[in-house]
Amino acid sequence: MKAKNLSKARKERTRADKRAQGDANALKFGRTKEQKQADMKAQLAARSKLDGHKLDK
Repeated sequence: MKAKNLSKARKERTRADKRAQGDANALKFGRTKEQKQADMKAQLAARSKLDGHKLDK
């Protein structure tokens, strides 16, 4: 086993920590493409329904 430079080991540990934090955020906040498209479709339908009930002056 080859000894590592301390700064390289520190950088690797930092990268691993950031990767773990990113993965946790992806699980917590991430949404699939299908979920985003379904939400967009629902928004458009609601807007269309609302616009259909407008009264013209």
